[in-house]
Amino acid sequence: MTDLMSQAVDLMIAGMGFVFAFLVVLVFATGLMSKIILRFAPPEPATPASRPRAKPKAPTSVNPDTAEAIKKAIAQYRARHKK
Repeated sequence: MTDLMSQAVDLMIAGMGFVFAFLVVLVFATGLMSKIILRFAPPEPATPASRPRAKPKAPTSVNPDTAEAIKKAIAQYRARHKK
């Protein structure tokens, strides 16, 4: 049983080592690719929009019956959840 456990621990350590090594290589490869991309294609400076933004539309009027229903629903909610 101890032989089987020692093999399991060895396999676990080897697997974790391979994963760690792969992640380290991946981090360095990503950094290298980033430096290469920045060297050959520098980022363009951000420029403000050339045309002005559209003004927000005025809110449409609400039906009086709808407004009254909303007011009643809010009052009912507040009455139920009063602390």
